[in-house]
Amino acid sequence: MRENFTDLRVVRTIEAIKEALVELIEEKGFESITVKDITSKAKINRGTFYAHYRDKYDLMNRYQDELMGVMTNNVKHNLSKLLTDLSTNSTNKIPIEMTVLICDFLDRNRRFMKAVLGPKGDISFQTKLKNFISKALLENYGSIVAQEKLLVPEEYLITYIASAHIGIIQQWLLEEKKESSQEISEILLTITLNGPFVAAGLKK
Repeated sequence: MRENFTDLRVVRTIEAIKEALVELIEEKGFESITVKDITSKAKINRGTFYAHYRDKYDLMNRYQDELMGVMTNNVKHNLSKLLTDLSTNSTNKIPIEMTVLICDFLDRNRRFMKAVLGPKGDISFQTKLKNFISKALLENYGSIVAQEKLLVPEEYLITYIASAHIGIIQQWLLEEKKESSQEISEILLTITLNGPFVAAGLKK
């Protein structure tokens, strides 16, 4: 009984620390935050903070890695179900399904994502998210794209698509757009599959 109480107390403490981090990023920006700011906001002492994290950078990195891990597992689990039933889910449907899964997750964690991807956040997280999208594209489109038909080197193509995804996702999250995860995914895929000139109505 004592162990369960202790575990619950630890969970609540960590959640309070994470919540404090997000609020402080919104208020003053990550680089300006101190451990004292976090402990004051979370209403804990410094010893409690240091029992879980080395410093604010350790807190930020572990929070990011935790979310990236959950998102990776979620996408892999759901994509595996799609790929095992190609009779009802064609390969053409996989890109939109994968994008919706990612956007759904980002939307569920919108407050943290807005804070960390915004101008007061952590620029390194953009790189983590870009690498995640690049890896997802390489792993899941590899069997769909014919290498001999590529007009540009694959690594540049993947980088371009991943960067475009990050830019649109940032716009969607930071400006509180009303589009659903499905709608923003369709916008992403329209631009990705047709190109910006077709999407702009300048070229058929």
